[in-house]
Amino acid sequence: MEKAFNDYLAKHNYERFDLKALLFDMDGVLYDSMKWHAKSWHETMTEYGLNSTYDEFYQYEGMVGFNTINHIIKRERGREATEEEKKEMYKRKSDLFFKYNDNSLIPFAYDFVKMVHDEGMECVVVTGSGQASLLEKIESNFPGLFKRDEMVTAWDVKYGKPHPEPYLMGLKKAGDLQPNQAIVVENAPRGIEAAVAAGIFTIAINTGPLTEQSLRDAGANIVLPSMEALYNNWESYYKELTSKRVDK
Repeated sequence: MEKAFNDYLAKHNYERFDLKALLFDMDGVLYDSMKWHAKSWHETMTEYGLNSTYDEFYQYEGMVGFNTINHIIKRERGREATEEEKKEMYKRKSDLFFKYNDNSLIPFAYDFVKMVHDEGMECVVVTGSGQASLLEKIESNFPGLFKRDEMVTAWDVKYGKPHPEPYLMGLKKAGDLQPNQAIVVENAPRGIEAAVAAGIFTIAINTGPLTEQSLRDAGANIVLPSMEALYNNWESYYKELTSKRVDK
């Protein structure tokens, strides 16, 4: 992994990492909720006579919901979605998600967040979701680990992922940090693209049906198969990040 760290530093002309924060996507990284998002999106599109596939919504994860709706309508009907369509379809999708979602965590998500928090890292959620049912669960599932006023959600941004705005806002909320002072933990191409565009070292966790290569192609610096793998490897990563070996 030393090469991945050194390649990042060389590319961005940094002398070293000065790690102060980890920025976490929510769905598929903290919560095992992407399967319910995909199911809800697919059923909503079908109800409105729009063709889609279950798996494609893993590709769109991180996008603001209205943008996902607009993307599908442009593709299927050759026009922009109306504001009424966006609001109506997003409400239907949200109702279905509330029905299906069981609020289960990704295995080892809590353990990892607790570990890095206890090491003194600021932990910030940066999500394209606006689902109140999930956002309200953060404090009960991760007590004391995330600050609500530091979270970046769909309601805080204009553009959403894959635009860098959400992760640039995450850096600001974490303490006006520079990109080399944070690491992003993501699981979806759009989110990875956003983090890379913001100039932040990005670890991808492949918790869905996408290929490892698709995450690498999006720009992930490291790709791992699970949060458990990140938890188990963090000690060696942290040593690399804080040692002189990651100097240029």
